[in-house]
Amino acid sequence: MKEEDKEHLFDLLVRYSLLILTGVSSLFVFYFVFRPLTIYPIYFIFNFFFDIKLIGNVLLFAKYPSIQLIDSCIAGAAYYLLLILNLSTPRIKIEKRISMIFYSFLSLWILNIIRIIILTLLFIFGFAFFEFTHKLFWYGLSLVFVIAIWFIQIKIYKVKEMPFISDLKYIYNKSSLK
Repeated sequence: MKEEDKEHLFDLLVRYSLLILTGVSSLFVFYFVFRPLTIYPIYFIFNFFFDIKLIGNVLLFAKYPSIQLIDSCIAGAAYYLLLILNLSTPRIKIEKRISMIFYSFLSLWILNIIRIIILTLLFIFGFAFFEFTHKLFWYGLSLVFVIAIWFIQIKIYKVKEMPFISDLKYIYNKSSLK
């Protein structure tokens, strides 16, 4: 086996092993890291404008209904999807890959905080279509965020390979099936 093939195979095994290990943890890592990174900034922002207390993951407004930030609000699965897209794409140097992961997570984190703030304001002020807007943001906009972040990264970092497909093509070309 050529040295280049050994390196590619090692890279492939490491990338997919990381994905499996992260997935097996039931996304615990994402919620462990991003729960406080999401809840505290939201609390501090609202604390400038409202009389509010934070107890665990619940924002208690003095004059408005309380808000509980559950795991779905934290969007751990969206972070995992970004990691999947990143790690399933071959031929990205480690420094570039780390940078891509960092900026994709940072982008999603900022967008998610903005999303939660907007939804919280709609809820506490009794917006008539809150439930519809909440579901639209939850189901639709979260996926749009991930896809948009990924496509922006492809452009910025000039990624030429495709997640999964490039790896499958490589494996097929090296196999005895062709």
